[in-house]
Amino acid sequence: MTPAPADARSVSGFRFYDFAMAAFVAILLLSNVIGAGKVATIGGDGPLGGFVFGAGILFFPISYVLGDVLTEVYGYARARRCVWAGFAAVLFMALMAAVVVALPPAPGWEGQAAYAAVFGQVPRIVFASVAAFWVGELVNAYVMARMKLLTQGRMLWARTIGSTIVGEGADSLIFYPAAFLGVWPTSQVLTVMATNWVLKVGWEVVLTPVTYAVVNRLKRAEGVDVFDRGTDFSPFRLKA
Repeated sequence: MTPAPADARSVSGFRFYDFAMAAFVAILLLSNVIGAGKVATIGGDGPLGGFVFGAGILFFPISYVLGDVLTEVYGYARARRCVWAGFAAVLFMALMAAVVVALPPAPGWEGQAAYAAVFGQVPRIVFASVAAFWVGELVNAYVMARMKLLTQGRMLWARTIGSTIVGEGADSLIFYPAAFLGVWPTSQVLTVMATNWVLKVGWEVVLTPVTYAVVNRLKRAEGVDVFDRGTDFSPFRLKA
């Protein structure tokens, strides 16, 4: 495995980069479509009631794990490209959902209310979700890349967990106030923001062995270890 600067190889020179990008975008979309619409509970029959959480939290943090993998293996610029792809996909999903829900149902079709309940989007929440994702993922990738330079490629666990603490923190700090401040009591917004941040970081810790396995396998398969020396860290560039 050869340490290399971030621009040492074009995107087309990697064997599995496009698959990693596809997995990243797919998990992002599915966690928003399938998980976001359901509030679940664990231990609802206990004396203190159940622990209530949004079902999407079970799978959305995997996008941060994949973001770590992309940054570690392919570098910040290529991870940034995936974030922009996910950003565009989520925007299109929100637009498509709004148009399809707004279309008048055909006579005899009785699923409109259920369809709207599942796929109807509140514009404020859509904006909060997209903004939080974009900032959080880019912050995650930036911290991951910078820590790799500082640690000279050592202590992968510290980089994945540390970048997730900061990235998921930025995500939660933007999403919950932007989506629910003024709708929920301020204390509830702060509580949910903190507990969901802890849960997301906890997921990263639990999945650390998986991250190690995927990173090591991809590095061996691609035959390179990318370091972001001289990388342009601007979030607004699409070029990898």
